[in-house]
Amino acid sequence: MDTTELADRLAIAETLALYCRGIDRCDAEQLAAAFTPDALIDYGDGARPIAEVIPGLMAGLGAMRLTQHNITNTVIRITDDTAKAETNCVALHILPAPEGEAELTVGGRYLDTLARREGRWLIAERLYVMDWNRTVPATMALEGGLFDGLQRRGARGPADPAAAWWAAVGDT
Repeated sequence: MDTTELADRLAIAETLALYCRGIDRCDAEQLAAAFTPDALIDYGDGARPIAEVIPGLMAGLGAMRLTQHNITNTVIRITDDTAKAETNCVALHILPAPEGEAELTVGGRYLDTLARREGRWLIAERLYVMDWNRTVPATMALEGGLFDGLQRRGARGPADPAAAWWAAVGDT
């Protein structure tokens, strides 16, 4: 593996991580930046253009208090200016429920076709495969014991502590 392929692999990993950051912060602009403008996304309900998918994602995920998408085990194959990547994902969703909140955890895989456009690797096509899920009443504690001292909390959009932290280095 040469340095060019290593650089490409790191750039692809960064694109996949930025997708997670955009979706978890409910930042439509950042989310769109991980995809080619003509990308097709199929979360299991049929392929649709990214411009049609993002508003629905923002509405659905915006109704949740928080989400956290964790990606692992990415297998990448690069051919010139295209690449295929299969990436495992476990995503936690805290959503409203009749009895308070529920924790929905979903495990699956992203099957991505990526394209190098203007020097950047972007997702051109995404197929999502759900492998498992679990829904239980939320058990998150915010007070008591150790949690009394942990007052910095994640939030959506510019209210998240990372927004100001990244702004200090010129990245949002």
